[in-house]
Amino acid sequence: MAGGKIQKKRHQQAPQQQKWGGGIPFEKSKGQHILKNPMLVETIVQKSGIKPTDVVLEIGPGTGNLTKKLLEVAKSVVAVELDPRMVLELNRRFQGTPHSTRLKVIQGDVLKCELPYFDICVANIPYQISSPLTFKLLAHRPAFRCAVIMFQREFAMRLVANPGDNLYCRLSVNTQLLARVSHLLKVGRNNFRPPPKVDSSVVRIEPRRPLPPVSFKEWDGLVRLCFNRKNKTLGSIFRQKSLLSLLEKNYKTLQALQISQKGPMVEDKVSSEDVAVLADMVEDLSMGTNDEKDDEEMDVEDMDVAGGAGEGSSFKDKVLGVLKQGDFAEKRAAKLTQVDFLYLLSLFNKAGIHFS
Repeated sequence: MAGGKIQKKRHQQAPQQQKWGGGIPFEKSKGQHILKNPMLVETIVQKSGIKPTDVVLEIGPGTGNLTKKLLEVAKSVVAVELDPRMVLELNRRFQGTPHSTRLKVIQGDVLKCELPYFDICVANIPYQISSPLTFKLLAHRPAFRCAVIMFQREFAMRLVANPGDNLYCRLSVNTQLLARVSHLLKVGRNNFRPPPKVDSSVVRIEPRRPLPPVSFKEWDGLVRLCFNRKNKTLGSIFRQKSLLSLLEKNYKTLQALQISQKGPMVEDKVSSEDVAVLADMVEDLSMGTNDEKDDEEMDVEDMDVAGGAGEGSSFKDKVLGVLKQGDFAEKRAAKLTQVDFLYLLSLFNKAGIHFS
């Protein structure tokens, strides 16, 4: 066309997937980031402390780089893999080798399948399953000796955070209630193929034996309330009208049940499956705070409570009396240890105040 520009039409092509070992395209959306650094693989295996008699659980083995090293030192390896292409690649890689009889591959979702017995778990996992997988492992019986797992770095630092740290949260408290957690090493994103968008860390998790003598539903109820506003004093948190109303309702219900049973209620023995109630950690991954908004909300609620009288005011005095008894009124959840929370929960329960 005269006076005009000739425009060439470009055909849009679908983005190509990069193919790595065995010609298999890895899918980032599924968390498929394979360790490519052999020295790093060797270091992870060494830090796992695997014995020749150990059965090792590997989650997300991919093409088997870590699997091969595990088979060299362990009695046997059970590998759980969701992707059928990776399962086929694993079987092909070790078929006809001396390791083939000591490798069992389970195809399925690790969060849904029943895990077999294992002594140690070593895994480079999809980061989107970090929280539910951590607590599924901690709920597994019989308890394993330790787990050495690659996590997204921020999640890993939350696991090992101490009271007063910026990243200290419900995830930190609940995990450390059930296990001793330690940071082993930081791993840069270029050690993977394809490289993820964030750095990673390897963490060691050792389950506590025996488990603390506590109702995990009660524990999580208390900790959840305290960490909703972790930088507020407990005295401020437990003065909220809505919270006092909920606790008083639970209190009256339990009192009525005790009267109808003509005796004190006997708590059921806590089973290992109860640990699963601690797995709901999604909101803990948010770093945002709404302290100013919280101040406004709490001031209004405090005024409502302060203006009340009678039975509600008496229950409020009961709750605040528990905090005063343990010297918790001016303390903040962000600086409380597991021992502090256990003591606080015991004081509330002795007063007949429950959180589940």
